[in-house]
Amino acid sequence: MAQYGASPVTVQKALRALAAQGVVDSRPGVGTFVRAVRVARPHDYGWQTAALGPSHHRVPEAPAALRSAPNDVVALHSGHPDRGLLPERLVRAAFTRAARTGALVDRPPTAGLPELRSWFAAEPAAVTPTGVTPVARGDVVIIPGSQGGLSTAFRALVGAGRPLLVESPTYWGAILAAAQVGVALVPVPSGPDGPDPDALARAFEQTGARAFYAQPSFAGPTGALWEPDLADRVLGVVRRHGAFLVEDDSAHDFGMTADPRPIAARDDGGHVVHLRSLSKSVSPAVRVAGLVARGPARKRILADARAESGYVSGVLQAVALDVVTQPAWQAHLRRQLTARRDLLVASLREHAPDTRLDAVPRGGLNLWARLPDEVDLGRVVEECAAAGVVVGPGDEWFPAEPTGHFLRLDYAGPDPGAFPDAARALGRVLRRPDRP
Repeated sequence: MAQYGASPVTVQKALRALAAQGVVDSRPGVGTFVRAVRVARPHDYGWQTAALGPSHHRVPEAPAALRSAPNDVVALHSGHPDRGLLPERLVRAAFTRAARTGALVDRPPTAGLPELRSWFAAEPAAVTPTGVTPVARGDVVIIPGSQGGLSTAFRALVGAGRPLLVESPTYWGAILAAAQVGVALVPVPSGPDGPDPDALARAFEQTGARAFYAQPSFAGPTGALWEPDLADRVLGVVRRHGAFLVEDDSAHDFGMTADPRPIAARDDGGHVVHLRSLSKSVSPAVRVAGLVARGPARKRILADARAESGYVSGVLQAVALDVVTQPAWQAHLRRQLTARRDLLVASLREHAPDTRLDAVPRGGLNLWARLPDEVDLGRVVEECAAAGVVVGPGDEWFPAEPTGHFLRLDYAGPDPGAFPDAARALGRVLRRPDRP
C-alpha cells in the first residue's frame, strides 16, 4: 500500500483493523499473512442439557431499556441519560488526574475509599432530623454499581427461596436481581404517589417477609416521590414487623421540581438499607455506588460484597470522588431535564391524547403513560418501531401480572427535538384498530 501513497501510520491502522477482524495474521519479525478461510460447521451443545440440569430460576430477558437502537430512530426506551447530559469534561479530567496517582496500581480498602464513603454518608446526614443519629462513614460500603448492590442486599438480607416485598410496578433491575438470587417476589400495589401502607402491612403479615424493596424518590417507572407522611407510615410498618426497607435511591441526582428525600436520614435503628448509584449521573463507565447499612446487616453485606467482587476499582472510585466534589458537576441537569420532560408531556397531550399520564413526575428520567385497555401492547410497540420510534413496553416493570397497558417513555435520551414527531407516530398507531 505504501507505494500507492498511503502513509506508514495509515498502513498500520489498516493492518490492525484487518487483524481485529481475523482476516490477517501479523507475526513480528516474520511478516503479515492472510489467514486461511475456515469452513463453518454447526455445533452440537446438546450435552450441556444434562450437565447443567434443571434451571432453579429463570432470569428475565433484557428489557427494552438495555437494548441499543439504530441512530436513525427516536429512542424513547433508554434507561440512561444522553451523553450530552453527563459531565463528560469533568469525567475526562478526573481520569487523567487519577492516572497520575497511586489509584492506578494500589488496592483500595474492601469497604471503599474513606473519602468517597464520607461523601456518600454526608448526603443523608445533611437532612437528618433532630434526635436521629446521622449516617456516618463507617456505615457505608462502596459497591460496583447499583445492580450488584441489589443482588448483594437481597442475598444478605433475604436469601434464596424467601419472600421479598416489592412495589408493583417496580424497577426492572430489581426483578432481575431477585431472579438471580432466587428470592420470591411479592407485589405491593403502588401508584403515582407511592405504595399503599395498609397493603404493605397485610403483605408482611401474610408472607412473613423481612424486607421491602422500594424507590421512594422518583421511582422507576412511575416517577413517584413519597411525601413525608407516607415515608413515616411505611417506615412505621417496616419497624413494627422487624423488617428492612431496601431504599434504592438511584434517581437521586435527577430531581427537577422537587428534591429527593432519603428515608435513610429518618432512621437510625438499622431498618433502612440505602443504595445510591452514580452510574447514570456521572458516567456509565464509572460504575460506583454507595450502600448504607447499620449493625449486623452491614457486616453481612460487606462479607457478601467481598466474596462477590473483592473490592471496587480504585481508579473508578477516585474518578467518582473527583467528579462529585466539583462545585457544579450536576448544575446543568435540573434545567435540561425539566425542558425535555415538559416538551414530551406537551407533545403527547397534543398528538397522542389517547395516552394518559396519571402524574407528571417531579424527577427521574421517564414518563409512565397508560394506554387504552382495548389496545394490543405488542402491536403498539412493533408499529411504533416500524414508524421509527422505539418505546418501552410497561409489562417489563411488573413483578406479576400487569394491571394495564403502559409505556415507559424516556425523555433523557438523544434528540428531544424529535419528541413531537414521535408523539404523532404514537398517536397514529393508537388510532388504528387492533387486528383480530
